[in-house]
Amino acid sequence: MSVKVLSALKEAKAIYGPRDFAASPESKPAAEGWSQRRADGMLALVSAAWGSSYLLMKIGLHGIPPFCLIAFRFGIAFAAVALLFFPRLKQSTGRTLGCGALLGLILFGVFAFLLHGLETTTASSAGFLTGTTVVLVPLFHALLSRKLPEQPVLLGVLLTMAGIGFLTLRQSLSFRAGDLLCLCGAAAYAGHILLTDKLTQKEDGLLLGIWQLGFAGMFGLVASVIFEKPALPADASEWLAILGLALVCSAFGFVIQPLAQKYTTPEHTGLLFALEPVFSAVFAFLFLQETLSLKGYIGAALVLCGVLAASAGKAVPERKKS
Repeated sequence: MSVKVLSALKEAKAIYGPRDFAASPESKPAAEGWSQRRADGMLALVSAAWGSSYLLMKIGLHGIPPFCLIAFRFGIAFAAVALLFFPRLKQSTGRTLGCGALLGLILFGVFAFLLHGLETTTASSAGFLTGTTVVLVPLFHALLSRKLPEQPVLLGVLLTMAGIGFLTLRQSLSFRAGDLLCLCGAAAYAGHILLTDKLTQKEDGLLLGIWQLGFAGMFGLVASVIFEKPALPADASEWLAILGLALVCSAFGFVIQPLAQKYTTPEHTGLLFALEPVFSAVFAFLFLQETLSLKGYIGAALVLCGVLAASAGKAVPERKKS
């Protein structure tokens, strides 16, 4: 997997090199070898990387407080990506920095919810609950546009709500605090996706993505200094978790996602990203020996079916070509 990650990052650097954002399509170098099949394979690899993040965050939380973990993860990711695309970074404007700061603040909120949730819930449950983002994005968009969601989205919402009930509700019909925090994180991430879609219509998406990593790390550092006692990773496993989160889950995932999505369909992208909670459950089982109850497995299956159903619909309307 590491060989594929390095190879993909080298190709991404060649494609996202230092050139004018408004350059004509003819001036952009072609990405030889990026067929739809290869793009789908890279998106599946990104989905696996993001699925592993719940395991890595769980390991990191053993000795590092949540806000400090956010600072390490996104600070290192920002340093790596900024170094890779430094010539392009010099094209940033004040507006780009402002938009990146806003996205970084929301991204910080997403992981603040998720990491505090992981302290009282399992990595597998967190993966499935955060996967509800795929359902929430079209639902939120429908609310903002004041239009009824498409039928696949409505079906996905019903299945997902039923799955969340099976996955999280105890006999007393109450949620664990960690489950609620993970759902809040999913809602925040859905808002982040919709805002990103709006901002990238006028700003360079790559620059926004790079700066949001830096600002998320900065907000994590400030929160850690104020509310926690910052700590360095205590052993090799915690350092590996931090570097995996920063370089594979954040830097690699961020660079490859927009690149690969150019060469495949939105439907394929949605279906491949729906595999993220499945990967999270598999990694949690293999490395943490986490298992769900029968009710939990039924809930996880319903959530996954809901995500797949919602992926059949369109999250946002297609933009008109200028």
